[in-house]
Amino acid sequence: MHLPPHLKEGDKVVLFDGVCKLCNGWSQFLIRHDTAGTLKLCSVQSPEGQAILAWFGLPTDHFPTMLFVAGARAFDRSDAVLYVVRELPSPWRYAHWLKVIPQGIRDWCYDRIALNRYRLFGRYDRCIVPSPEHRNRFIGHGQQPAGGGNSGRTGGTGSEAAP
Repeated sequence: MHLPPHLKEGDKVVLFDGVCKLCNGWSQFLIRHDTAGTLKLCSVQSPEGQAILAWFGLPTDHFPTMLFVAGARAFDRSDAVLYVVRELPSPWRYAHWLKVIPQGIRDWCYDRIALNRYRLFGRYDRCIVPSPEHRNRFIGHGQQPAGGGNSGRTGGTGSEAAP
């Protein structure tokens, strides 16, 4: 199977907006509750995130949705959220049952939050760099992708990176 760049077989990756305070809170939530370390994280502004978005033919200059990548498949909007929570331990994984709500309704609700996330929750001036103890959870940090290392910013928990 042909995989997106920077991903290995079996990787499950959450791509998120690294300057969005809500999205960074989501990544912190995932680090805290994904105790098995099943999910990897990647900022869409990082070189790795940009390469993954381009591989799927998605915009690399604006980020209207979170993306969940499992193998060569990508899920966005409400589907991404539901596939992510399915990977978490109980009780969080039970939220996956919200999939019974029609996708149009779920996506409409998702879009209301996503389109207003900066106004509602704020944004950082720069992407946040993962703290040393969490770097192994991020694509491009704590691992060496095929063809080179990390050369830029990424999202996560920790301190701000230079623009």
